[in-house]
Order: sequence, then C-alpha cells, then structure tokens
Amino acid sequence: MRPSTPALRAAGRTSLPPLDPQRYAPSAARPVRAKARQMESWMDIHAHHHDWGQLVFSISGVVRVNTPDATFLLPPGRAVWIPPLREHAVTAVERADLRTLYLHAAPPSSRPEAWAQARVLEVTPLLRELVLQLARGGESPPELAAQEAQREHWIASLVLDELGRAKPLRLGVDLPQDPRLRRLCEAILQAPQRHTALADWAAEVGASERTVSRLFREQLGSSYARWRQQVLLAQALSLAARKRPMSLIAAELGYASASAFSAMVTRTVGMPPSKFFAEA
Repeated sequence: MRPSTPALRAAGRTSLPPLDPQRYAPSAARPVRAKARQMESWMDIHAHHHDWGQLVFSISGVVRVNTPDATFLLPPGRAVWIPPLREHAVTAVERADLRTLYLHAAPPSSRPEAWAQARVLEVTPLLRELVLQLARGGESPPELAAQEAQREHWIASLVLDELGRAKPLRLGVDLPQDPRLRRLCEAILQAPQRHTALADWAAEVGASERTVSRLFREQLGSSYARWRQQVLLAQALSLAARKRPMSLIAAELGYASASAFSAMVTRTVGMPPSKFFAEA
C-alpha cells in the first residue's frame, strides 16, 4: 500500500494515515482479515490504496468513502466494496465504529465483473456478526492457536459466501475529474442545502453558471439539478437508515415540508419515500 498525496484538509478536521494495513494483509492461507477502527466526527483517513480488495462498513455512525470518480455515504447496515488498487479516502460524518475486511480475492459470484467497481452492499445480520467475530483481534495462547485458526477459516468461508449473495444498493454519487467542478461538488456534498440555485454555487468557485452547467454535462453526463437530487437521496437514505422521521429528514435537507420532500423523491425515483427507503 502506498499513500497518495492527501487532499486539502477541511477546517477543524484532522487527516490521519491508515492503521498499519500490512499487519492485516490477506493471503492464500488467510484469505479474509478484519480489523476495527473508531473514527471521531473530526477525522479523515488519507487517500490511499491496497493491493487487495477491501470492504468497509459501520457498526454505528455514518462515514463517507471517496474514490476518484464517486462518493458513497455509508450508514450502519451498509458496506462499501473497494476493488484492489482503487484509491479511496474515508471521512467521518459523525462518530463511527468501523469494521474493515481485507480480501485476498473477490468473493465467488455469477458476475465477477461486478467486483471490478466500487459499490455499496447490504450487510445482513449474519454477515455483521461474522465480521464482528473475525475482527475481535488478540492473539490466542499456543494451546488454542490451531483451534482458533480453524475457526477463522470457517468464518472467512461464510463471510465470502455471504458477500457473494449480498444485495447491491444504489447509494453512490458520481464525481468529476475537472478540478473546478470537483471543488463545487465537494462543497455541495458537505452542505447541499446551503444553496439551491446553480448560480450561487458557481459564484463560490469563481465560475459562471453557464460554464459550470457545461461541465456537469461533459464530466458527469447530468444536469446540476439531477446530480444534486442524487446527493439529497443519498443523504436521505443515510438518515432513514438511522430511523429519522420523514419530517426531520425533509427539514435537514432544506425542504419546507415532508410533502415537498416526498414529491421530489417520487418524481426522481418513481415511488414514494416509504417504498424507496424500504427497498434501498
């Protein structure tokens, strides 16, 4: 693993390196390794990559996982798959209790190409408990070492089977490569409710509305309004996963009422929020 140049640090935040990933490096003999990490709300983990695949999920709290071309808001009960060699960084949205899996090879699947891209997966109760057991850490006394190694082998086999069956979820938001548009998109992700009009966001990065609108079409194949709706939906799903009521979700995302928010969701995904949240 080689850390890359870290992004500019946000005010009041601390950017940290990954925790000794070589210590948990997977191998043919130990194909699935796991570790635990606590992140406070002011923490970021440097952009970096691994030679192996990685799965990140939160037991409690919400984090944002960034890759060069997408960002994923990750509430409890959801995990992000990061393919080998894919650069990624982690930002704590609130205090989070993370579990990370390192995989020597992608899980068995009828669609192996699906594991070549970063994506969000549902974490079943069984998968959650298996990872908790695998990430307990600690060294066994010599007389129990062989027994623990066998136990790790069986747990790892079940983890891979569960991952192969895991349901993918559309929680990602595409990110551009253009530096100007990237800065604007990052600002929207931090506080999408601060502005509604594109002209106001464009003024923050010193560009014209016409230029920014063109960059959205060229870089993301989307209008600003459609892209912002994807951001709002991702944040809404994150809040819904934490059992926030609809009225509070609407207020936090800048909508005057729950009905106005419901109309946006229905218009965007073709179903009311209750059904959309239940399916996602």
